[in-house]
Amino acid sequence: MLARVYSSAVLGIDSYVVEVEVDIASGLPTFSTVGLPDGAVRESRERVRAAIKNSGYHFPPEKITVNLAPADIKKEGAGFDLPISIGILAASGLVEKEKLDDYLLLGELSLDGKVKPAKGVLPIALGTRDAKFKGIILPADNAGEAGVVEGLDVLPVGHLSEAVDFFNGDRDIKPVKADIDSLFREVNRYPIDFSDVKGQELAKRALEIAAAGNHNVLMVGPPGAGKTMLAQRLPTILPPLTFEEALETTKIFSVSGMLSSSLVTVRPFRSPHHTISDAGLIGGGQVPRPGEVSLAHNGVLFLDELPEFRKNVLEMLRQPLEDGKVTIARASVTLTYPSRFLLVAALNPCPCGYLGDSVHQCRCSALQIQRYRSKLSGPLLDRIDLHVDVPNVRFEDLSGDRKTEASDDIRRRVTKARKVQLRRFEKNRGVFCNSQMGPRLIKRYCAVDKSSENLLRMAIDRLGLSARGYHRILKIARTIADLARVEDIKEEHLAEAIQYRSLDRDYFEQF
Repeated sequence: MLARVYSSAVLGIDSYVVEVEVDIASGLPTFSTVGLPDGAVRESRERVRAAIKNSGYHFPPEKITVNLAPADIKKEGAGFDLPISIGILAASGLVEKEKLDDYLLLGELSLDGKVKPAKGVLPIALGTRDAKFKGIILPADNAGEAGVVEGLDVLPVGHLSEAVDFFNGDRDIKPVKADIDSLFREVNRYPIDFSDVKGQELAKRALEIAAAGNHNVLMVGPPGAGKTMLAQRLPTILPPLTFEEALETTKIFSVSGMLSSSLVTVRPFRSPHHTISDAGLIGGGQVPRPGEVSLAHNGVLFLDELPEFRKNVLEMLRQPLEDGKVTIARASVTLTYPSRFLLVAALNPCPCGYLGDSVHQCRCSALQIQRYRSKLSGPLLDRIDLHVDVPNVRFEDLSGDRKTEASDDIRRRVTKARKVQLRRFEKNRGVFCNSQMGPRLIKRYCAVDKSSENLLRMAIDRLGLSARGYHRILKIARTIADLARVEDIKEEHLAEAIQYRSLDRDYFEQF
């Protein structure tokens, strides 16, 4: 007897349909799985055999062959347990085949027949809808994640017997639908706020500009100046995630097995330790997995103590910073993960951290400082738009009662500036904010008058900027003008933009 059941697998952050064909023939009792299964899939035969028996069904003592098509793509994970079990029972005549073509099945089985959660459910649910299936039968623990997909019946099951009863018409399963509005209702409530930060007005202004134009930021200052505190509060002033952004971000967390709720509704904040490997930061492995740059997609990637990261790891940031995506090539597969994030980097001015400090004396030699700073290459610095000095906070600022702006107030200005940019670039595919402008768009939207041009020429000669650095200044000035809600870039906007490049080549090459 032959039965066909449909399941799905994930490749990158997208899914594809897998036909699970089960053939039961007379012969010696064997159970073989073909179609490039990995170790977890091959081991499913023991889980499936035990689950079927312990659920009260007869396991056929015959020759069983399971084929996972397409056969040229490697299948991973334990999510094929449920469809294989249903396929065996259908081929044995214990499950009606009438509705098998309408539904896609997914789920790992325990030995007693309980259905356990799987990874990558959201991209699988989206792929199921696009493949025109009526619905998906999946673990109850994953129902909320799949329930955000419109136009698809999401049927949760907790045990193998529930799926069998559904196909035999003995049980009705109520489809699960997620309440999208309730998921986003608490999106702007954070336990931290920009009003917690005392002093550091220049740094806060720089982060507001960074949030408004999605510009990368480098903060330089001594230990305890508040660099980490500022970076942690940056997501609180970013515009709320749109539903499309939330889906894209959730897909990445889902395939990584790191999803803690039905939908990611707040912008991610990732802060990897400086001992991270290149595969951990960029993504990779024998079977490529998303790295921190992809987990920070649509959010913030914070790299504290930037020079402590290995130089080869830092240099790998160039592609995601420039292209907004990471391509990982292996002998068997090439995958591309999205990685459009806002980079916030922090470092001390020297190894001990107190170079130029008015209170503490620096103990570093010129050679130590030069080696410390040489870990940051010119091309990497060119890709960071804003360079900000973060000095120690004065006692008057810490002890004073002066109120500082809350995140909600700053976010409103940032959101208005982002809306201006969305209207500006609505006809330019793939461009949503000022930081993504290429030379053609910079020439069109960042024109300056004669006096501003002279100011820019002087700054370039003094700082020794590259062409990329020149373009960064113009894009920052465009964002400052958007925050001021004016159409033309003025000299004061350009002057403010230039000061955020004051820590450029001279600063890193003076020793």
